[in-house]
Amino acid sequence: MEQDGNAMRVDAIINLLAGVALFFMMAAIGLGLSIWDLLKVARDWRLALRAGIANYLLVPAAAVGLLFLFQPKPMVAAGFLIAVVCPGAPFAPVLTAIAKGSVATAVGVMAILAGSSAIIAPLLLRLLLPLVSGRGDLTINSMKIVTTLIMSQFLPLFLGLALHHAKPRLAERLKGLFNRFSSLLNLGLITLILVVQFRLLQQIRLSGYLGMSMMVGATLLAGWLLGGPDSNQRKTMAITTSARNVGVALVIVASSFPGTVVVTAATAFALFQIIAVVLVAVVWGRLSPATRLLSKAAD
Repeated sequence: MEQDGNAMRVDAIINLLAGVALFFMMAAIGLGLSIWDLLKVARDWRLALRAGIANYLLVPAAAVGLLFLFQPKPMVAAGFLIAVVCPGAPFAPVLTAIAKGSVATAVGVMAILAGSSAIIAPLLLRLLLPLVSGRGDLTINSMKIVTTLIMSQFLPLFLGLALHHAKPRLAERLKGLFNRFSSLLNLGLITLILVVQFRLLQQIRLSGYLGMSMMVGATLLAGWLLGGPDSNQRKTMAITTSARNVGVALVIVASSFPGTVVVTAATAFALFQIIAVVLVAVVWGRLSPATRLLSKAAD
């Protein structure tokens, strides 16, 4: 009974940390954006449509295909799918800058995806979780998740945007503070999950890493194919699509499947994809100067 009580307390702490970290992370994004940043991307409806197709159609389809191919346990499949389905990672513009892509485009696309995923991601999960897990009882409470994400994701993003518009200097000062605070919370959250789920993480097989590598490759390919005719924008869309939203995924798994292997699987993919996309961004960034030199030489 005492162990069950301790487990429940740890789950409650994880759930709270995930929600608070996501709130401050989204607020920091809003504080660094102007309404014109969003309008610029929204006006380019072709870009917004391509981003939506890449993130809400191609990426989930690739995840479902890989899960059918590798046939993991139902709870592992659920965690993997939850981590993959959530787009709009707040660190995507930073990685885009490292890759020498279009940061302005990345910021606009990221904000639109982060806001829309509060509604679309839970609906996709309600549809796809029973399909990939083979269990009709393995579902999420969509309305509860939508409400939670609206409060912890859409609301702080809106408040940050409003403050940036009304008090830009104050917003700029708060942005750095909020970014540091959310980073510390996310670091503490991931560390806590790693400690609690360490034994389960050790059980990940080589096939699991192969599947995660293929998923990262699929997200990069989806973004690249739908990035548009310009190679710089393709790079930007590839990075933005491959950087999945760890904060949203952890909120969903912590509130819907506390203390289970679902949390472990989602955390494992979240960490893996962060490392993989950072490496891709670094390589892309170093190749960009060489590519420009070759283009000039060809001219």
